Amino acid sequence: MCPGGQNLRLLREQLGLTMRDVETASARIALKYGNDEFALSPSRLSDIETKGVVPNIFRFYSLAAIYRRDIRDIVSWYGVDLNRMASDLDFVMPPKSHVSDALANLSAVQVPLRLDPGFDPRRTVNFGRMVEQWGLVPLAYLARFASYEYTYGYIGSEDLTMYPILPPGSFVQVDESRNKVLEGRWRSEYERPIYFVETRNGHICCWCTLTKEGLILQPHPLSPVAARALRYPQEAEVIGQVVGVALKLGEWRAMFDGSTDSKAPEALN
Repeated sequence: MCPGGQNLRLLREQLGLTMRDVETASARIALKYGNDEFALSPSRLSDIETKGVVPNIFRFYSLAAIYRRDIRDIVSWYGVDLNRMASDLDFVMPPKSHVSDALANLSAVQVPLRLDPGFDPRRTVNFGRMVEQWGLVPLAYLARFASYEYTYGYIGSEDLTMYPILPPGSFVQVDESRNKVLEGRWRSEYERPIYFVETRNGHICCWCTLTKEGLILQPHPLSPVAARALRYPQEAEVIGQVVGVALKLGEWRAMFDGSTDSKAPEALN
């Protein structure tokens, strides 16, 4: 028997529901949304419970609603664990930078539960060897660390604006409360604020300078991308300041080889 179907049957019996009860309830859901795909006949439910038939997405919804169970739990019985999505994002690198909502609905995350007592935060170490135990922690327990002022962005594989300090494929944490461009004299490029900006043609991470004429989007000096000036706020909106970065080194596709015959990418339009 399919583990998913077996679990659904056990759950139904624990709730004291008959197949006819499920049929009646799912028919009401189907009527509410005007879609017969939500409905579950007794024969279809029997096939799901005993013959390994996989429900469609609509019936997954009906079963979750009828059995009072999170749909994440039900689909995980069929081998689809939505909490693993974070580890699967690297299989594709979208060419354009964008706001990332892929992880917004995760219900649990793997976090270190116990560290090696000899761990010294002052030294550079192999962190994996410092973790004695990993565990799955519901995000509800991490709610006190949450802040709705943060947005998460992704640097597209063709966006070299802030290369090399923000290579393509990086994820950035953006503090939306810091959406005012700061002026000052910075001792290094790492002190100068990097902003996540939305333009008419997409998103971009860059340094910014605000002038009377508009907003100047300034790339890193080693980047092949040229600086741009846009009308502010008509053509560019500062979403916030980048306050955190997660990146992988050496795994993005090079856009040019640096030879004399190669042309550097044109500035993002």
